[in-house]
Amino acid sequence: MNDTVRTPLALAYLVSQYPAASHTFILREVRRLRELGIRIDVASINSPDRPAASLAEEEREEAAATYYVKADGVRGALRAHWTSLRARPAAYAKGLLFALRLGGTDIRKLIYSLFYFVEAVMIGHWLTGRGLGHLHVHFATPAATVGLIAVRIFPIGFSMSVHGPDEFYDAPGYRLTEKIQGADFICCIGYYCRSQLMKLSTPAHWSKLEIAPLGVDPSAFGPRPFREHPSPFQILCVGRLVPAKGQHILVDAVAALVRTGHDVRLRLVGGGPDRESLEAQVRRLGLEDRVLFEGVVNQDRIRAIYAEADCFALASFAEGIPVVLMEAMAMEIPCVTTFITGHPELIRDGVDGVLVAPSDETALAEAIAVLIADPELRRRLGEAGRRRVIEKYDLETNTRRLADILRRRLGETP
Repeated sequence: MNDTVRTPLALAYLVSQYPAASHTFILREVRRLRELGIRIDVASINSPDRPAASLAEEEREEAAATYYVKADGVRGALRAHWTSLRARPAAYAKGLLFALRLGGTDIRKLIYSLFYFVEAVMIGHWLTGRGLGHLHVHFATPAATVGLIAVRIFPIGFSMSVHGPDEFYDAPGYRLTEKIQGADFICCIGYYCRSQLMKLSTPAHWSKLEIAPLGVDPSAFGPRPFREHPSPFQILCVGRLVPAKGQHILVDAVAALVRTGHDVRLRLVGGGPDRESLEAQVRRLGLEDRVLFEGVVNQDRIRAIYAEADCFALASFAEGIPVVLMEAMAMEIPCVTTFITGHPELIRDGVDGVLVAPSDETALAEAIAVLIADPELRRRLGEAGRRRVIEKYDLETNTRRLADILRRRLGETP
């Protein structure tokens, strides 16, 4: 009989901002991995995106246990750098030279690289001080640059979860090829994501690329009451108000629906830099009583808003595989979105939802009009959408899949 006790797997997560309303899936992932017996300590470059009083209870719990790099301040930076320089001077110099090389001759990039170096030393000092030997970073953006520098200085491993699409459109600026080469392994949220990393790397690195889909909890996002003949017809869009989400196209589609006599109301949930221009567009089109700006909504309130929706619309120009679509589908809300990037992996056109060409406000308006006119189609697409999420994007199943990847790649000491 083998009485060997297995040492649980332990690693650190690094996120640009944690918790954040637009990235609640990371919080769910972290908490579920812990329930599966994996120790996850979280570090965040930036403080939470809202004051403590505005955070949901589980967000406050996470914030209290998270190491915040910038909040550690100058004193924390000096302590980490002095200790690291004394303990590993050669590695410290190697990390500094690597950061300078990343910056190149561009003064602005060089300054940013030096900031990343400062943060990398603070992260490595924190991580090794907690007895952790591996750093996993969500998103291949600047936080991953920090991780890439840290592994030059400290005896730690480095991996990433890549979502896209921002990194794919400026791969040289994000140093994505170097990150692929420097990572021990990479979790891709879908096949489109993996294809873009394959395009940026040689086949020698493809074995690093794991498929690790995101997911939602179908029991938390259960079917909402179906309204056969709603008045007004409620269209919901959840997402940051940024150019990539295409909300201006969605507002144009709503205007077209109103002009053709449809009684519709659009609710935009989220905040961001496009809010001012969207509000101006709404005023210009005379849609003040048709478009509601809900602002940022916590997870403890979002399900109530989903429950009032008759369809979910996302007019994005660029995406990964949005968790908000999974949430809507789990609640049997028929979804209309664009035929781009990873969307077809989640939604099969005419089966689990409706896909239209990006930037085509006419096609978007027509697709929503068809749903308004056909309650049975809405019901069928909603039910099929929930089945799709349960089959392919269940949080429990996909987190277990991620846990298996982490255990296989990092090992658990027997």
